[in-house]
Amino acid sequence: MLTMTDNAVLVIRDLAAQEDLAEAGGLRIAADTEAGSLSIELVPQPVQGDQVVDTQGARIFLDTDAAELLNDTAVDAVVDDEGVVQFGFTEKE
Repeated sequence: MLTMTDNAVLVIRDLAAQEDLAEAGGLRIAADTEAGSLSIELVPQPVQGDQVVDTQGARIFLDTDAAELLNDTAVDAVVDDEGVVQFGFTEKE
């Protein structure tokens, strides 16, 4: 199962608060298997069938393909000097 670093937890909770999402809201990650890419967006609630990862109130929703792809990874997040958020994924050790 996907895990989150402490930085990712803080950034995701902050983003959700800025967008005034309800407690059911979070970050949704969906895989486009044909393009070989992931999409990440803030949503008010998970889509039916999403895997929900909740760490200290930071919520990530994974579609089926993303859940499989990111099964043994950890998500990290950094915010640059201009406030741009970047997410990265690393294999868990």
